[in-house]
Amino acid sequence: MKKMFAVPLLAFAAACAPVEPAQLADAAQSELTTALRGRTPGQPVSCVAQHNLRGSRSAGQGVILFEGRGDLVYVNRPPAGCPALDGSRTIVTRTPANQLCRGDTVTVIDLPSGTHYGACGLGDFTPYRRSR
Repeated sequence: MKKMFAVPLLAFAAACAPVEPAQLADAAQSELTTALRGRTPGQPVSCVAQHNLRGSRSAGQGVILFEGRGDLVYVNRPPAGCPALDGSRTIVTRTPANQLCRGDTVTVIDLPSGTHYGACGLGDFTPYRRSR
Protein backbone atom coordinates (compact mmCIF):
# COMPACT_ATOMS: atom_id res chain seq x y z
CA MET A 1 0.00 0.00 0.00
CA LYS A 2 1.40 3.37 -0.97
CA LYS A 3 1.16 6.22 1.49
CA MET A 4 0.97 9.84 0.46
CA PHE A 5 2.80 12.49 2.45
CA ALA A 6 2.36 16.18 1.67
CA VAL A 7 4.76 18.64 3.22
CA PRO A 8 3.96 22.32 2.78
CA LEU A 9 6.95 24.52 2.15
CA LEU A 10 7.18 27.74 4.09
CA ALA A 11 7.16 30.73 1.77
CA PHE A 12 10.03 33.17 1.43
CA ALA A 13 9.08 36.81 1.82
CA ALA A 14 7.42 37.92 -1.40
CA ALA A 15 8.62 40.97 -3.31
CA CYS A 16 6.67 42.95 -5.87
CA ALA A 17 9.60 43.63 -8.20
CA PRO A 18 11.15 40.89 -10.37
CA VAL A 19 14.02 39.13 -8.67
CA GLU A 20 17.29 38.33 -10.44
CA PRO A 21 18.63 34.73 -10.28
CA ALA A 22 21.68 35.90 -8.30
CA GLN A 23 19.37 37.47 -5.71
CA LEU A 24 17.43 34.20 -5.44
CA ALA A 25 20.67 32.27 -4.90
CA ASP A 26 21.76 34.75 -2.22
CA ALA A 27 18.38 34.50 -0.48
CA ALA A 28 18.52 30.68 -0.58
CA GLN A 29 22.06 30.64 0.85
CA SER A 30 20.98 33.07 3.56
CA GLU A 31 17.99 30.83 4.41
CA LEU A 32 20.28 27.79 4.65
CA THR A 33 22.87 29.64 6.74
CA THR A 34 20.21 30.89 9.14
CA ALA A 35 18.55 27.45 9.47
CA LEU A 36 21.86 25.72 10.23
CA ARG A 37 23.43 28.39 12.47
CA GLY A 38 24.69 26.80 15.67
CA ARG A 39 24.13 23.27 14.35
CA THR A 40 26.61 20.50 13.71
CA PRO A 41 26.19 18.00 10.87
CA GLY A 42 25.97 14.29 11.56
CA GLN A 43 26.53 11.32 9.27
CA PRO A 44 24.14 11.32 6.29
CA VAL A 45 21.41 8.67 6.38
CA SER A 46 19.53 7.21 3.45
CA CYS A 47 16.07 7.18 5.12
CA VAL A 48 14.10 9.04 7.80
CA ALA A 49 10.84 7.97 9.43
CA GLN A 50 7.95 10.17 8.32
CA HIS A 51 6.48 10.31 11.83
CA ASN A 52 9.68 12.09 12.92
CA LEU A 53 9.18 14.93 10.41
CA ARG A 54 7.16 18.03 11.27
CA GLY A 55 7.46 19.92 7.99
CA SER A 56 9.81 21.17 5.34
CA ARG A 57 10.87 24.27 3.53
CA SER A 58 12.91 25.13 0.48
CA ALA A 59 16.33 26.69 0.71
CA GLY A 60 16.61 27.20 -3.03
CA GLN A 61 16.36 24.80 -5.92
CA GLY A 62 19.01 22.47 -4.61
CA VAL A 63 18.09 22.11 -0.94
CA ILE A 64 15.09 20.91 1.07
CA LEU A 65 15.14 21.36 4.85
CA PHE A 66 13.07 18.77 6.73
CA GLU A 67 12.28 19.73 10.31
CA GLY A 68 12.66 16.79 12.65
CA ARG A 69 11.73 16.38 16.29
CA GLY A 70 13.36 18.61 18.85
CA ASP A 71 16.26 20.59 17.44
CA LEU A 72 16.93 18.25 14.51
CA VAL A 73 16.98 19.49 10.92
CA TYR A 74 17.65 17.21 7.94
CA VAL A 75 19.22 18.74 4.84
CA ASN A 76 18.38 16.99 1.59
CA ARG A 77 20.04 17.93 -1.68
CA PRO A 78 18.31 16.25 -4.61
CA PRO A 79 21.19 14.96 -6.80
CA ALA A 80 19.74 16.45 -9.98
CA GLY A 81 18.48 19.59 -8.23
CA CYS A 82 14.83 20.56 -8.15
CA PRO A 83 14.35 23.56 -10.45
CA ALA A 84 10.58 23.88 -9.92
CA LEU A 85 10.89 24.04 -6.14
CA ASP A 86 10.48 27.40 -4.48
CA GLY A 87 9.05 28.63 -1.19
CA SER A 88 5.49 29.01 -2.48
CA ARG A 89 5.09 25.40 -3.64
CA THR A 90 4.50 22.10 -1.85
CA ILE A 91 6.19 18.75 -2.21
CA VAL A 92 4.16 15.56 -2.23
CA THR A 93 5.73 12.14 -1.84
CA ARG A 94 4.39 8.67 -2.46
CA THR A 95 6.23 5.90 -0.74
CA PRO A 96 5.36 2.28 0.03
CA ALA A 97 6.95 2.61 3.47
CA ASN A 98 6.57 4.85 6.50
CA GLN A 99 9.82 6.60 5.70
CA LEU A 100 11.34 8.89 3.11
CA CYS A 101 14.45 7.52 1.45
CA ARG A 102 17.15 8.50 -0.99
CA GLY A 103 15.74 7.98 -4.46
CA ASP A 104 12.10 8.61 -3.47
CA THR A 105 10.43 11.03 -5.83
CA VAL A 106 8.79 14.24 -4.68
CA THR A 107 6.27 15.98 -6.89
CA VAL A 108 6.27 19.78 -6.81
CA ILE A 109 2.78 21.29 -6.90
CA ASP A 110 0.99 24.55 -6.22
CA LEU A 111 -1.77 23.60 -3.77
CA PRO A 112 -4.22 26.46 -4.49
CA SER A 113 -4.28 25.84 -8.24
CA GLY A 114 -3.37 22.14 -8.27
CA THR A 115 -0.69 22.82 -10.90
CA HIS A 116 2.09 20.22 -11.09
CA TYR A 117 5.58 21.59 -11.73
CA GLY A 118 7.56 18.37 -12.09
CA ALA A 119 9.34 15.95 -9.82
CA CYS A 120 12.71 15.50 -8.13
CA GLY A 121 14.51 12.51 -6.64
CA LEU A 122 15.67 12.87 -3.03
CA GLY A 123 19.28 12.49 -1.96
CA ASP A 124 20.73 11.48 1.42
CA PHE A 125 19.42 13.18 4.55
CA THR A 126 22.14 14.95 6.55
CA PRO A 127 21.05 15.53 10.17
CA TYR A 128 22.03 18.78 11.88
CA ARG A 129 21.68 19.20 15.65
CA ARG A 130 22.27 22.19 17.86
CA SER A 131 25.81 22.31 19.17
CA ARG A 132 25.97 21.94 22.93
